[in-house]
Amino acid sequence: MDNNSLYADLPLIQDAELNNKVVLVRFDHNVVKNGEIRDPFRIDRTIGTLFNIVERGGRPILMTHVGRPKNKKTGKIDCRESESVAPIVSYLEQKLHTRFHVPNIIADPDKGIIGLDTSINLAIRNLEDRKIGGIYLPNTRWFQGEEAGGEISRQFALQLAGIADIYVNDAFGSWQPHASTYDITEFLPSYAGFLMQQEILNLSRVIDPVRPFVAAVAGSKYDTKIKPLYAIYEKVDRLILGGVIYNTYLCAKYKIRIQGIPEEDIELARDLVEKDKGQNKIIELPFVVESDTMEGRIEGKYRTISVKDFTPGRAYAYILDIDPRSFEDAAVSKTIGTAKTILVNAVMGFTPHFTAGSQALDNTIDSNRSAMKMYGGGDTLQEFKDLCPGLYLSVMDNANYYFFTGGGTVLTAIEEGSPYGLKPVEALIKQKAG
Repeated sequence: MDNNSLYADLPLIQDAELNNKVVLVRFDHNVVKNGEIRDPFRIDRTIGTLFNIVERGGRPILMTHVGRPKNKKTGKIDCRESESVAPIVSYLEQKLHTRFHVPNIIADPDKGIIGLDTSINLAIRNLEDRKIGGIYLPNTRWFQGEEAGGEISRQFALQLAGIADIYVNDAFGSWQPHASTYDITEFLPSYAGFLMQQEILNLSRVIDPVRPFVAAVAGSKYDTKIKPLYAIYEKVDRLILGGVIYNTYLCAKYKIRIQGIPEEDIELARDLVEKDKGQNKIIELPFVVESDTMEGRIEGKYRTISVKDFTPGRAYAYILDIDPRSFEDAAVSKTIGTAKTILVNAVMGFTPHFTAGSQALDNTIDSNRSAMKMYGGGDTLQEFKDLCPGLYLSVMDNANYYFFTGGGTVLTAIEEGSPYGLKPVEALIKQKAG
């Protein structure tokens, strides 16, 4: 599929008239934890869109969410300093040699920020007069209207629309339909940024892959991954499981118990076991690491065991990693070595103590030089960078590698069967159609 047909219904930033326009742009700069940037990768990937806006005469107002300040049970929004955009602004100011203004808006102790106030008008005038390089709004999830839904979100979106001429969504990782990603498109001419376009292009390679297509999927909970797991299962030729998902599958298939795996999840996994009896897509990793404790990799308290030795009815301790020898197994190495498309959304072991499985997976995948290799998810990418820094640096500009900025978005799009099923993308298309 050529790019023109791929983007046929999507309004693109390159088609927008930006000169002397205030451009409200939504990024996914959710990279702050405990007041520090964990990894600037998501920020760096959006620099192209930001540069394009400024180079074409646009004046940018930036926004992103950070963390989860809203208590889902009580509805209280806690505007913690550790989840402010300040570190992001400092990073951008150092990187771009310009100054950003962050409005200081008083928050309600329970409801968060009720809305924008008139104090932002002076900053907008300074932005238009080029006295500042940009405005960076506070954490969007600090605003009451961001996640509230209904009329409250609509009113917040109207306020956002009131400070700009054009809206650009470059927040691929923010797939949920919130005010700053969804409602806003009703009130401003709206376009997809360059990162959004690139992510959609590469999603098409997952949804319509060159085969054989192999996916490696892991997760810390089985029940939350059922729908995307089944969607991936239907799509792939071969599937490699890791983490708690693999442990749950092993319990269901071999009728064993593994410490920390609940019975209700094992019951759910029995459907996958039955499904695979007919299709035989799951490639088992034959050697796993059993540990007596989750407190660390303590000498004498962990051991490698073979899946072939599982005894029905037996209870095992925690299984916290995949032994690297699993990737030397003939079936596993052939599966990875002959694949044409590989999707990785997996941390194979219990970090930070059990990391050998993930390192072996990444190196085995890299040995297949012809496959298109795509990594999705912040944890997956972080593990790759930490465990294989030399490999990561060497493949950053390799056309056969692609690193998505949002793993959850990738899984959601696979589940939907199309990147155009994502609500914020739908909203852009609907706005273009008028």
